[in-house]
This record gives sequence, structure tokens and C-alpha cells, in this order.
Amino acid sequence: MKKLHLAIATHDIAASIQDYSQRLGCEPCSFVPNEYALWRTDALNLSLRHDPDCSPGELRHLGWEDDTAVSFSTETDINGILWECFTAQQQADEINAIWPEANYRLVTDCSD
Repeated sequence: MKKLHLAIATHDIAASIQDYSQRLGCEPCSFVPNEYALWRTDALNLSLRHDPDCSPGELRHLGWEDDTAVSFSTETDINGILWECFTAQQQADEINAIWPEANYRLVTDCSD
């Protein structure tokens, strides 16, 4: 199965977690204070990242969480948008490699 992955930049993780948790009806399944938050619902994989190189709300990239992906991959579409493709476990491994303190354990759906 594929879930759309949406990655958005923010300069305020705490306020963004509060806002998006309300919008999605669930808390993030992983977050790193002042750095990162991830929601995985039955339809969407949404990440917010503090990125000083982007404006708040700017699209960082799109992608697919795809349980058939052999490895993490990226490509750029005709419009210059970066697309990632990865399994949920590959994403969990990436989160833990960047932020070991996250100690993220894969959950199938944050709304559970």
C-alpha cells in the first residue's frame, strides 16, 4: 500500500504539533523537540521539520510511503519537486539515524 508523504518546513515545532494534531485528530507518533514531528494516519504520512533554509509552511518535499520499496530513493519530477519513496521501517531508521534521542519505534497508525 502507498501513503502520500508530505514534508513541510516550520520554525516552531511545538506550535505546529499543537495545530496539526488538532487538524489530524491524533498526536505525532514521533517528535524531537524543536526539530521534527511525524504523523502516520491511515491515509497520510506527514512530517514537519525545523528548517531555517525554508519559510514556515514551505513544502520541503513529497513522497510515498510504500511497503514495496526496496530501498530509500529520491527523484525530481518535471516541476522540480523532490519525491522520496521509502518503507515505514526505512523512515524509522532515518529518523533514528538523524536524531538518536528520538528512539522512534514504528507504529502503523498514530491515530490508533
